[in-house]
Amino acid sequence: MDPLDPNCPCGSGNPLSQCCGHYHGGTPAPCAELLMRSRYSAYVLGLVDYLVATTLPAQQQALDRDAMAAWSAQSTWLGLEVEQREVFGGKPEHAQVTFVARWHDDNGEHSHRECSAFVQVDGRWYFIDPTVPLKAGRNDPCPCQGGQKFKKCCAPFLSA
Repeated sequence: MDPLDPNCPCGSGNPLSQCCGHYHGGTPAPCAELLMRSRYSAYVLGLVDYLVATTLPAQQQALDRDAMAAWSAQSTWLGLEVEQREVFGGKPEHAQVTFVARWHDDNGEHSHRECSAFVQVDGRWYFIDPTVPLKAGRNDPCPCQGGQKFKKCCAPFLSA
């Protein structure tokens, strides 16, 4: 391992500069799985601005940046395992990635299994944060601005 270019925290086995570092630098992740991996790496590296920027824009203002930064800094990140990925057709395109993230903090060792939802809007993938409500009625335009009603766009992925 090159100390100037360590292995990427996402577990790919590739150097950070050739993996999630591209996305942290502004290159859009080409798929939901790589976005999810780069978000895990951002938690490891304390890149809260990246975490906010890759969350659905309609949810960004409601994110608790301080809590995200504290969790990132107060945790020793132990690894990421991607269990499953599924891409759904349509416009906008949606995907789900099931993963397990492991970390250690003052309360011991933890693991969290999640099936995260993602949407691609204008060529960029975004994480749909289930902890931040999307303010839309079923027949309202979807907050992702993908051009469909909420009930036909992102709503089904929030209840999955």
